[in-house]
Amino acid sequence: MANVPKIGKAVYKGPSIVKEIIYGITLGLAAGGLWKMHHWNNQRRTREFYDLLEKGEIGVVAEDE
Repeated sequence: MANVPKIGKAVYKGPSIVKEIIYGITLGLAAGGLWKMHHWNNQRRTREFYDLLEKGEIGVVAEDE
């Protein structure tokens, strides 16, 4: 036979370790960023509440009618 090119099969090599590490770091940073944004929002709301409480604009005791 003449030189007939062989047709290769698709071979599954398994997960790429470097890609998996990059994916994990990316997802971790994204989740951490969202968590920090949530935490900063809660801190801001708490700070605003205590500022208003200190100024006397709001109270924590229900007023008698």
